This record gives sequence, structure tokens and C-alpha cells, in this order.
Amino acid sequence: MFPVRQPWLCKALGCYDCCVRCIGAIPYPSLVATLLCYAGMALFCGAGHQALAHTEVLVETHFARNPQDYEVMDSFIRYFQFVIYGLASFFFLYGILLLAEGFYSTSAVKQQFGEFRSTQCGRGFSLTFIIVTYILAFIWLVVFAFAVIPLFFLFNMEQTCHNINLLAETTPSINQHNWICMDARQYGLLPWNAMPGKVCGMTLASICKASEFHVVYDLYIAAFAGAGITLLALLVYLVATTYNYAVLRFLGRKGIR
Repeated sequence: MFPVRQPWLCKALGCYDCCVRCIGAIPYPSLVATLLCYAGMALFCGAGHQALAHTEVLVETHFARNPQDYEVMDSFIRYFQFVIYGLASFFFLYGILLLAEGFYSTSAVKQQFGEFRSTQCGRGFSLTFIIVTYILAFIWLVVFAFAVIPLFFLFNMEQTCHNINLLAETTPSINQHNWICMDARQYGLLPWNAMPGKVCGMTLASICKASEFHVVYDLYIAAFAGAGITLLALLVYLVATTYNYAVLRFLGRKGIR
């Protein structure tokens, strides 16, 4: 039997109760969304930056001879690399703001102060986060769709090389392989007047066997996965912020402010 009135025991129970309250006050959906957002953005920005640099080398080496043919693509790659730096900084700060908004809107936090209190300004901030998150989710859905284009190009290139290797094993004639080509101009990577703009036959097969090709392919897969994880995080953010705002509005109408 322990004496209930011992100071150390009362202090221990107080610490335990405080820890339980702190754990219950964590907005777990916002926390999960923040972790997903940081992981997805790190994967997308890191892999995307390196993939763009390797793509520039791949196209300049094998698909274009005149520097003017890939001048537009080179400018786009350099511009988008700076955009990646801005995206990483923006989503880092925005993730912190959304996590803070989750802590603010969690009812368990407000219950620590005795009753649920929310102000008109707080509900306005929650509504602002909902609108901004919805816009970001729509924009990132477009980014996610455009991330498929280079991945689709490299996938088709790998399948074309596989077909060339099958023909090389079954047909001894070299001319049978030359009609199988991969044209970068069809995917918008180069203008239509770029020369040669395409790679055919065993030359294409040798490119696919190079380690540079597999590095670029893996980097784009990682960037695409990162974009998908970030999109999932924004959707979780949207659900969490909408729920928090609905709770604030409901309690506000009930007169619990």
C-alpha cells in the first residue's frame, strides 16, 4: 500500500497526466501529412534535379548535334532547377504552418485550457489554409501529370531496345534493326528541325545498355514517386484542415467560443 498523500507520488501522477494530455493533443493527420510532404518533396526535388541534369547530357550526346537544337530544352532545365529550389523552401515553410494550424485546431489542445475556445480570426485562418491547400493540390496534380512525360519516354525507349535485342538474337541481318528508332522530337524534347533527332538500331540498343541511361530512368522513377507522395500529403492536409474548420464552425454556432 502506497500513501496517497506523498508529494512524490502526486508529482508522478501529475507528470503522467500531463504526458497523456500532450500525446492526445498531437494532430496526427497533420503530422503524418507533414512527414509525407517532406519525404515526397525531398525525393522529388533531389531526384528531379539530378534527372534533369542527366537528361541534358543524354539528349545533347545522342539526339542532337547542333547546340541551337537543344537551346530551348537547356534553358527550360536550368529554369526548372531553380524552381525546384523554390519549391523545396516553400513546402518546408508551408508544412510547418499547416502543422501549427493542426495543433491550433485540435480540440484536445483547447481542452487543456478548460473549454474549447476559437475566435473569428482563427476560423478565418483555417479557411484560408483550406483554400490555399486546395489550389496547391490542383497545381501539384498538374505537376504529377507532367512528371509522367519523361518517364513515358524512357519506358518506351527501354521497350524499344528490348525489341531490338530480340531481333538481334533471331535475325542475323543488321538492316532488320535499323527501322526501329526512338525519336525525341515526338515527345517535345527537341524541335522538329533538330538533326538527327532520333536514334535507331543497334546504336539505340547500346545507349540502353549504358549505365547513364539506367541512372536517368531510376531518377525519374524516384521523382515521380516523390510527386505522388507529395500529392497524397496535400490531400491528407486538405481533409484534416477541412475537418478542423468544420469543428470550429460547429462549436462556434453552438456558442462554445
